[in-house]
This record gives sequence, structure tokens and C-alpha cells, in this order.
Amino acid sequence: MHKRLDLKGGTERDLYRTAEGLRDLGHDVHLFCGEYGVPPPRGVLDHHVAVIPFGRTLRLWSFAMHAPKLVAAVGCDVVMSFGRSLDPDILRSGGGTHLGFLKSLAKTGGVIRRCWQRISPYHLSLMVMEKRQFRSARVKKIIAVSEEVKSDILANYGVSEDRIAVLYNGVDHLRFHPGKRASARRSIREHWKIPGDVALVLFVGSGFRRKGLDRILSLWSSIRLTDVYLLVVGSDARMRHYQNWAHSVAPGRIIFAGRQEDVENYYAAADILILPARQEAFGNVVLEALASGIPVLASRNVGAAEVLSGRLSRGIVENPDEAEDLENTILSLLESARDPTLSHEARKIGEKYSWDNHFRELDRIVHDVMIRRRQAVGVSGFHTAKTS
Repeated sequence: MHKRLDLKGGTERDLYRTAEGLRDLGHDVHLFCGEYGVPPPRGVLDHHVAVIPFGRTLRLWSFAMHAPKLVAAVGCDVVMSFGRSLDPDILRSGGGTHLGFLKSLAKTGGVIRRCWQRISPYHLSLMVMEKRQFRSARVKKIIAVSEEVKSDILANYGVSEDRIAVLYNGVDHLRFHPGKRASARRSIREHWKIPGDVALVLFVGSGFRRKGLDRILSLWSSIRLTDVYLLVVGSDARMRHYQNWAHSVAPGRIIFAGRQEDVENYYAAADILILPARQEAFGNVVLEALASGIPVLASRNVGAAEVLSGRLSRGIVENPDEAEDLENTILSLLESARDPTLSHEARKIGEKYSWDNHFRELDRIVHDVMIRRRQAVGVSGFHTAKTS
């Protein structure tokens, strides 16, 4: 269950990929969504949840109330929620808790924001729903996409630790591959007029401030980065503001490419990926970069930074607000990226966290929850799971 199926937002893409993965493992997969931005994957059954079309608070509650009724009518063996819905068997927490998010915003948002959070019907509704989700006896397993998210849940809701399974997202290690470097490096750089011999730093993502692009732009006037280019892939509501800022600090050396369907070629053209985010529960771009064979700079509070090991762990920045530390790490990684053995290490991590490995572990969780659910109602024996 999730409010929307699409290929744009991170959670929506993960939902689509999960439906494909469970289908390929032999499950009968049903999707229950309020909106369908794209058709469901082949062989997956879709159900449209009636949602009140105006007001985000009404949309939230109408989906949460109607989806479980529709699921019950279909009679699925295991129910997995990717968002705000009531009493699933498995709850996937892809972005941490809303309570933790509000606490973080309150530290920097000022008095007006804190007051609004306390009276906003939408925020209050999310808090009520979230509390019920994490404390519901119906929820047999909570899937956290990182240790960071798990810690957030434990700190804010006191959930029993054995109810939480950390399962990192996967990466398409065939689409994102170092083998693309030979052709894509030249073509992408020529298209965007980036010299072939300069160091190129890549930023991929939307919601620029949350993902730390402002921290990056504030560095680019440094004399030590004079010969380094920055390529930004993604979009933001304040795109013009960021483009003007970039032009003022490093004209010609910061390129905004917008959204790109062939993003794998942009990894192939770059030397390192940078993600000094303020808050990022996981960060699929980290695995995409590693699978492509390029090292990553990520702030400690990026969930996917947890997979960085060995020499690649040098790319973790403890305090990305310290401009000198951030700049030093960029330069150090660019130097390290010259070593082809580092690319090999990055690729090995990408292969470890393939979608195939992800779905094998998810399949184990699904079967375990199904057995426990059937035991609870006195039913034994099963063949193929029907999963929502």
C-alpha cells in the first residue's frame, strides 16, 4: 500500500521496484494506491483506493481509512505499507519518523515554524497515525532502510529492537556499471562543454537545500577548486536562484543539467559523487555511484554512508557545515579517484547491495511474517504468497 505509484519520487520508485522483485520471486503482488502516475509492472494487479481529492490532510486520512478495507476484500496473506496507512503486517520506514523530522526542523526553524507544527492539522494527523503504526500489535516487522532510521524509531517510539529489520535499498548493478565509462565520459562532457581532462564532481538529487547543494556552492569560489567542475543533475523549485548563485561564484564551472533519464551516463562521466545532505534516510545515489565505480562524499547523517568501508569510508564527512573539512575531503577524494583499485572497491560494494540480494532478504522477511500471521489465526501450511 502507498498513496502513489510513480517513477519520480524515491519511495514511489522503490515501491515499483519492490512489486517487480516480489513478482519475480513467485508472489502474487497487488498494489493499492490512491494515484497511478505510471501503469503497474507487468503481471502485478492494481487496485485504486478512493481518496478525497482536495486538502492534504483529507487525502491522508481517506487513503489510510479506505486502503485497509480494500485490502481486506482481496484477502492478501501479507500486507506491506510504504507510507501512512493503518495496521499493515510489515511497515517500511523509508524516511525515518515524522516526529524526529519535526524535532530536527524545530532546532533551526524559529518560533513561527515551531508554533505551526504544534497546531497544523496535517502534522498532527501524521503524528497520530505514526504513533499508531509503530505501536500497533498488528505490525509484525518494521523495515528500516538504514541504521540511522532504526535509531530514529527507537529513540522516538521505544519500539522493541527485535521488531525492526534494517534492509538497505538495492541498486541495479547492470545499469550502473564502470563499463559505461569509456563511452559516456566523453559524450556527456562534450554535450555540456566540460573539458575532458578536468576533475568533475557530480551532484544528483532534487530538493537542493536538504541535500546540501548550498553547502557545495558556497565552496566553489575557493582558489583550490579553480580547476574543478560541478555537474548538478536534478531539479528544485528554486532552480533559478541556484543557477544565479552558481554563476556568481564560478561562472562556467557549475552546470545544471536538470532531470536526466540516462543518469547512469552522468555517473560514468564524473570522478566523484557528493551528497553533504542535512537529512537523508538512505540516499540511493550513493549505491548508484559505487556501482558505477566512483567514490562518494556523504555527510554522516546520510543513511547510505553506512555502507562505505575501507578506503571509501574516508568520504564520510562528520560535519559538512565545516567548509574547510568539506573542501579538503573533496580534494582528497578527487586525488584518490585516480587510483583504479579504488574504483574496483566501490564496484564490489555496489554488487553486494544489488536488488537481487535485497529481494532475497525481503522474501525471507515476507515468509516469516506470513507464517507468524497464519499461526496467530490457527492456519498452517501455505504455497504461494499473495502480497500487497
